[in-house]
Amino acid sequence: MYEHTFRRVELSAFNKKPKEDYQQIVFDFEKEGWELVQIFAPATSGYGAASYFELIFKRRID
Repeated sequence: MYEHTFRRVELSAFNKKPKEDYQQIVFDFEKEGWELVQIFAPATSGYGAASYFELIFKRRID
């Protein structure tokens, strides 16, 4: 069995770049035993671009 967690990364409204270093987020979660499963981008906003994406992690429950 697994547990899951989700980490939202907001995107800049101007240039749509991540406001945080998502690579560092992945490294930090992996140190705690989490495995990256998917990066999810939601439906687009009014201007045709997402305002955030979510990193989805899982780890085994012992």
